[in-house]
Amino acid sequence: MKKTLFLLVLTAFINHSYAQQTGSESKETKGIAKDEKPSPANLVFNPDQNVVTEHTTTIKGQKISYKATTGTMPVWDEDGKAIAGLFYTYYERSDVKDRASRPLVISFNGGPGSASVWMQIAYTGPSLLNIDEEGYPLQPYGIKENPYSILDVADIVFVNPVNTAYSRATSKEIPATKFFGINADIKYLADWIGVFVTRTNRWSSPKYLIGESYGSTRVSGLALQLQNNQWMYLNGVILVSPTELGITRGVAADAALKLPYFAATAWYHKMLPPDLQNKDLTDMLPEVEDFTINELLPSLSKGGSLDEQKRTAIAAKIARYSGISEKVVLQNNLDVPYSYFWKELLRDKGFTVGRLDSRYKGIDRKDSGDSPDFNAELTSWLHSFTPAINMYIRNNLNYKTDFKYNMFGSVHPWDNSNDATGENLRQAMTQNPYLNVLVQSGYYDGACDYFNAKYNLWQMDPSGKLKDRMSWKGYRSGHMMYLRKKDLETANEDIRAFIKQSLPKSGVSAKY
Repeated sequence: MKKTLFLLVLTAFINHSYAQQTGSESKETKGIAKDEKPSPANLVFNPDQNVVTEHTTTIKGQKISYKATTGTMPVWDEDGKAIAGLFYTYYERSDVKDRASRPLVISFNGGPGSASVWMQIAYTGPSLLNIDEEGYPLQPYGIKENPYSILDVADIVFVNPVNTAYSRATSKEIPATKFFGINADIKYLADWIGVFVTRTNRWSSPKYLIGESYGSTRVSGLALQLQNNQWMYLNGVILVSPTELGITRGVAADAALKLPYFAATAWYHKMLPPDLQNKDLTDMLPEVEDFTINELLPSLSKGGSLDEQKRTAIAAKIARYSGISEKVVLQNNLDVPYSYFWKELLRDKGFTVGRLDSRYKGIDRKDSGDSPDFNAELTSWLHSFTPAINMYIRNNLNYKTDFKYNMFGSVHPWDNSNDATGENLRQAMTQNPYLNVLVQSGYYDGACDYFNAKYNLWQMDPSGKLKDRMSWKGYRSGHMMYLRKKDLETANEDIRAFIKQSLPKSGVSAKY
């Protein structure tokens, strides 16, 4: 039987003292007349409140008891004023007496502007939304236990940046530049993490960051920001479907590096020649990767100076590996755009393929055109995730609010300038011998493709001196590889192994 303890810590603009509350109803509507219905205009945002619930689950056959703290915690400015409240859920295993050696995982999703819903109820958290074994929606919507969660080996906090989920600025007068930009995002989130770790008494714990998609940009920058400004040192950073991390590609590399992803997608949809199609995916891809680096990239570097015979030969190989006709490849100067590929691959069969996961198929108004009408995979995901998270927070975590849960919130204009996050992560690793990096990629991800993720590691560490602390894992699904049940189990096991491997043995010093 689930036991529930409600602890609402209220601070009116953070200058009042904390007061314990016994009820679960939100205090956001205080001051509203009884006959007046709450509306966005009269809701009052409380940046510092939480509710605690107690649960049990079974992970890898082992019964686990845990508590979940759900609520908001402030972002403070330089003068000690609360300028925002970040919505979070913190899962702690209850039967652990010694937190000093208990790992803490701090989890972010991406966007920027995306809530942390995706990994919370579909990947590492103790609860799992109701979907089929390949990740497609099922009704009735709902939540079940996640038997593959990493909560058996680590506590987890899922953090939502400003304007995602229930996170908000405390006033419309707060400048958006405080939050909405690569480096502003890293700065205020590092400050928030520092306060969170202090409040929860987790300074002694081994710490890990995990970030998906744009979240990989975020946590790569946070690794150095936490070291340099919070004096907080990490044991690991996990990059799930990572971005380019500010690592410059150049025209030729941008064009070439997408081909292995094209090949994986074409293989999945059975659009390759028989000799390639009859191989297993991971047996076929090394041939494409070798061609990409050793032939395609040098050829594209020559641009218009590439002789016609070589151009035709390269086009034929791109066509062979991508499932796209040689004519189309030549029409696009050996550089078929992602969006055109998603439209073209199955055009003759009347389908498009998904951007974030090319296993998903869509139907357009017309077969002609240069890009799909919509993202087939994202529509599918929102179909199942949105009801599940709203039900889960209210019914399972007992957090009640009339604010809208933003699956995607407005974070525009976003300042993308001065992205040095890949270099930030490299510096953090060189300064901290304990710090390890794990990269997880889905072969069918067309937004943050797997081969660009490998390329990140090569370019981030040009000396090769850090490669023993970097690892890459691939999965037979897309951007959210964990939506496929088999990959959910494997990917969580890879994180579990990474955490165990990166914990230093007793008495082993952080030194070279």
